Amino acid sequence: MFHVKQLRQLMQKYDIIVVGAGHAGCEAAAGAANMGSKVLLITMNMMNMAQMSCNPSMGGIAKGQIVREIDALGGYSGIVTDKTMIQFRMLNRSKGPAMWSPRAQNDRVLFSVEWRNMLEQTPNVDFWQDSVVDIIVKNGNIAGVKTGLGIEISCTALILANGTFLNGLIHIGEKHFSGGRMGDGSSKNLTEKLVDFGFSASRMKTGTPVRVDGRSLDFSRMVEQPGDEIPGKFSYSMTPGLSKQRSCWLTYTNTESHDILRTGFDKSPMFSGRIQGRGPRYCPSIEDKIDRFSTKDRHQLFIEPEGWDTVEYYVNGFSSSLPEDVQFAALRQVQGFEKAKFFRPGYAIEYDYFPPEQLNFSLETKIIGHLYFAGQINGTTGYEEAAAQGLMAGINAHLKIRGEKPFILKRSDAYIGVLIDDLITKGTEEPYRMFTSRAEYRILLRQDNADQRLTQLSHDIGLASTERLDVVKRKYEKVNDFIDYLHKLSLLPDQVNGLLAEMDTNPISQKQKAATLLLRPQLGLKELMRHVPEIRDYVNENDIVEEEITEETEIKIKYDSYIGKEQDLVEKLSNLENLVLPEGFDYGKLISLSHEAREKLSRVRPHTIGQAVRISGVSPADISVLIVYLGR
Repeated sequence: MFHVKQLRQLMQKYDIIVVGAGHAGCEAAAGAANMGSKVLLITMNMMNMAQMSCNPSMGGIAKGQIVREIDALGGYSGIVTDKTMIQFRMLNRSKGPAMWSPRAQNDRVLFSVEWRNMLEQTPNVDFWQDSVVDIIVKNGNIAGVKTGLGIEISCTALILANGTFLNGLIHIGEKHFSGGRMGDGSSKNLTEKLVDFGFSASRMKTGTPVRVDGRSLDFSRMVEQPGDEIPGKFSYSMTPGLSKQRSCWLTYTNTESHDILRTGFDKSPMFSGRIQGRGPRYCPSIEDKIDRFSTKDRHQLFIEPEGWDTVEYYVNGFSSSLPEDVQFAALRQVQGFEKAKFFRPGYAIEYDYFPPEQLNFSLETKIIGHLYFAGQINGTTGYEEAAAQGLMAGINAHLKIRGEKPFILKRSDAYIGVLIDDLITKGTEEPYRMFTSRAEYRILLRQDNADQRLTQLSHDIGLASTERLDVVKRKYEKVNDFIDYLHKLSLLPDQVNGLLAEMDTNPISQKQKAATLLLRPQLGLKELMRHVPEIRDYVNENDIVEEEITEETEIKIKYDSYIGKEQDLVEKLSNLENLVLPEGFDYGKLISLSHEAREKLSRVRPHTIGQAVRISGVSPADISVLIVYLGR
């Protein structure tokens, strides 16, 4: 008879084992394998790799920047997103480029299938479908894992990317049952084993909305939300562009639906105290929104298709753990949902996480060597934040076992650097979500220049290929040459005054450099190119066919002066310990502070600006407000 002992002998020793095949685990496995490590990816269900457990989308405010950074570093998230997207929108176009954030609606099923395909085509990645119930430690370092089947597998480094599966508990009204997400079991025993090693664990909560049958909805009563007329993409590589798109739809809750939802509050696990973990502040459930914002008589709902060939729709904005009959009755009061049919109710899920102060900046734990945590196990929320941590954990685990120094991104390098620095320095007691306001260098950390910021760094550690780096170099050679040309090109009044009048900006009375004219907010490079033959000739002669080159050129010209201002901010932040805050100051009076900052500052009462910087939830933008106040 074939015994477990014999199977154990067949399982080779791996450089790195990754536990969990969500967004963090998939990026960790791909990154480490592409750098040369032999990787085993262990998951409880191989059919659900990189599953979009909540909304079927990638990117968004600040999150889109993270996906582009992952791509620039050599990760897969941007490529998979491009191959499976059904809609693309660049958010915040009405604001400055530092705020532009790409967002894609994706085909949920294809996204998971494409991730699995890419991993299966990645050399050095093996797979094992099982659970991990214990870790093996020798001399203070990871030596392997023990699975639910009783198999011990050896490794030099271990990355835990368990998502919401650690003692996951699903809540719907007064019902609750074990699960990492609807339809999947939870992971048992591992939290307790880690606590025995000295780790501190706590609980968090997240939720997901109702899914509905699109055939039963009246879209004529909703507002259409189409994709961009010229859709962009996430990856800097040659991924396909969208030739067609599916629309999302906008509708609103109302007082009738709110009244029905309130009838279920006495059975809400959130209000009754059955849910102990804290939920995401910036993505509250519909019952939480009604309770916290009781004066509002409606809330937005975005109705999002789940894929190209399905009638299933995701009701973004209607996350709930109320009883299913209450959810359904309330939603049928919403315009367009009068005859809605439902696929499944919304639910809340509680799970274990490990406060991230227990990690080094490489994401290696301080207690056990060669053990890394990535994703929601660290207290974050969102596919993008998880994927970024997974990639960094994979990179650093590979470097560690080869005796090389860790790869650490600074706050001025990337949003990923901001994310990890916030987690390690400030910790988090609620699901951490990235925002542009968390980055004090967001003018530098734009979505358009992630390749320039990070590809060289990735190439230096052996992840980004030389071919990838050469593409980036050629792109920015063209950008810099174009900038030089526009700084040298003088334009006469009769060449541009007609255009300036069309753009509703003042005419010029003497010749001006083209770059100087572009400093005007009303005037864009595209308009100047169409109006001035010399510029068109330059573009044609230099084979500038990529729109991203002209966009990057314009951004660099318009925002050049702001770089110096951000360097000044760096110097100010280094001296914050000397800036004393007034004792007993009423932070509630500073309306420029975020609501969260006012709450945290009032409770902690920091003595200096430097101390305020380290308070979780007080953003760099809030610190700037305090500095301005002290300056007065």
